[in-house]
Amino acid sequence: SASHKADTLQQVEVQEEPQPLEADELFDDFIFNYASDDALQRKRTVFPLPYYNRDTPIKIEERFWKHDYLFTKQNYYTLLFDNENDMDMVGESVQVEWIYLKTRMVKKYYFERKEGMWMLEAINLRHIEEGEGENFVDFYTRFVTDSVYQSKHITTPLQFVTIDPDDEFSILETTLDVNQWYAFRPSLPTDRLSNINYGQKNEDTSRTKILKVNGIGNGYSNVFYFRRRGGEWEMYKYEDTSI
Repeated sequence: SASHKADTLQQVEVQEEPQPLEADELFDDFIFNYASDDALQRKRTVFPLPYYNRDTPIKIEERFWKHDYLFTKQNYYTLLFDNENDMDMVGESVQVEWIYLKTRMVKKYYFERKEGMWMLEAINLRHIEEGEGENFVDFYTRFVTDSVYQSKHITTPLQFVTIDPDDEFSILETTLDVNQWYAFRPSLPTDRLSNINYGQKNEDTSRTKILKVNGIGNGYSNVFYFRRRGGEWEMYKYEDTSI
């Protein structure tokens, strides 16, 4: 009968959905699946998992593993780059990082691609290294929590890149003064930053930093460009290309 035929067709369609292996080519796709799917997470984590807590190595047995949602419980995640050329990198090993601003700790998850499949191989928790001069994390922490300090560390005029309100396919490059920045400015994360390190350097000594804030499932996209001049950090460019 026709209805029976439709049923079999549906079954065939269901079976043709890509298996996790195919979805794994792009780390970005994988990491969302990994964070949200408990069964996949266990399958893609090497147990017992080496966990380095500062200098103390331990191994986490599977039965003690608690599901880790990474950044997927928020409606955004952030990425850090030293320069624009690094924004297109993609490698066979990727680290997902949490940078805890108040405690100045970094937690890194080490992912490696083995036979086409991404696996979590280790976690490492350490203090942020002391660089020469004010490091970016210390600057950023103060920048987002202290308005007066923020206003003194913004280049005037501030370069501003956004989508043209009259033509959503073209980009508008203009400038903002400090007051306009305060009118436009989005909220920036104040307690922790996430980062996905695809192989970009992210050196504490870099004189430029780019912070990208991507919405999760909502088309939000902001990029903040910072540079260090005469030992002081400043934000010199702000990009809002949210859809």
